[in-house]
Amino acid sequence: MIVGIMIGAGIFRVPADVAAAVSTEWQALALWALGGLAALTGALTYAELATRFPSIGGEYHFLRLAWGPRVGALFVWARIAVMQTGAIATVAFVVGDYARGLWPNGPHPAIWAGAAIAGVTLANMFSLEAGRRGQMLFVAVEVAAIAAILAAALWLGLGGGAAPLPLPDAQPAGTGLGLALVFILLAYGGWNEAAYLSAETRAGGGGLVRALLLGIGAVTLLYLAINAAFLFTLGREALAATPAPATRLLEAAFGPAAAAAIAAAVIVASLSTINATVITGARAMCAAGRQVPLLAPLAGWDQARSVPRPALLLQALIAIVLTAYGATARDGFTAMVAFGAPVFWLFLALTAAALFRLRRTHPHTPGFRVPLYPVVPLVFLAVCLAMLWSSLDYAAFLLTSSESGRHAGVLGVVLLLLGIPLIRNAR
Repeated sequence: MIVGIMIGAGIFRVPADVAAAVSTEWQALALWALGGLAALTGALTYAELATRFPSIGGEYHFLRLAWGPRVGALFVWARIAVMQTGAIATVAFVVGDYARGLWPNGPHPAIWAGAAIAGVTLANMFSLEAGRRGQMLFVAVEVAAIAAILAAALWLGLGGGAAPLPLPDAQPAGTGLGLALVFILLAYGGWNEAAYLSAETRAGGGGLVRALLLGIGAVTLLYLAINAAFLFTLGREALAATPAPATRLLEAAFGPAAAAAIAAAVIVASLSTINATVITGARAMCAAGRQVPLLAPLAGWDQARSVPRPALLLQALIAIVLTAYGATARDGFTAMVAFGAPVFWLFLALTAAALFRLRRTHPHTPGFRVPLYPVVPLVFLAVCLAMLWSSLDYAAFLLTSSESGRHAGVLGVVLLLLGIPLIRNAR
């Protein structure tokens, strides 16, 4: 379950951004290994929060319990306006990048991204069952795509190949190691959801620790293998200049037909991530509508189809507007990461700090306890603060640059601040 939750579309796009930030292939692999360790510290921290203070509200419940109802309500607003919708738009640009590889003279990647969001949302408005069946198909294709990448790298390593690897047209500017880790931890995303399985884990805390170690360890090894496949076949420079590295690798190994097939598979895998995020995000919006008076219109529920129609519509509208904004940037994917990252890491840092406060205020509450406390949660908190700083630093860098889309990071923070009036009467 942990492996299935964590692996998403990011692994098909993020390696290029990481390669642009480092100077050697081994440095990139070291960062991916470090990302796996950071994800483990976060998963263990969330596991204690989830078992000692269980609630379907997740971070909202932890933040509200530790820091009060206003912080909890602000998190709900941030999830609606920035975090969930920004995540949908971010993955939608993966669809756009790979669709551009299939149809080089076709529409702008942002058009494909918007169409993906609209299509997935319409399917989920039809019924929850349609979204569930689509998810099963999407995950199967995602696994096949990963297997194809590893097979292509092995074939090239053995001296095979259908075509020489073309040289990149241009080298992108480096983003810095801090932002590279922001991208890496984006690809590792999902461990916070995995921690909620803790209440149903056999063998109690010991079983949970083993599951987290094995699950995150397996994902780390798989991500290292995929990145090694890209780095040591394409080369770091070519990978850095390739927003769709899976297409480039499969074309070199097996020819244009294989490249088209893997591009289609990655598009389907990206739709899997969008679909899961749309399902959970709309339901969180619906729940917020029942708790925050000004968001009451989002509480509507279609009982016959078991879907929150108003929330689905608003979520899709915001995400599509974000893809339109991303179209103004040189790279819509990185613009959307810059948009959501500061707000995301702010609330992750507050959640990490909540564990220390709740240990003091609720010392006798039963449940799983993080091993090596306080070292593990302190490391996680330090990671969150470092990622917050890196994402804010990148936002400041964009403001002083001439690149289009340079206000993305500031836009996310501004939208967060616009939610402050909503929380004044939070209870």
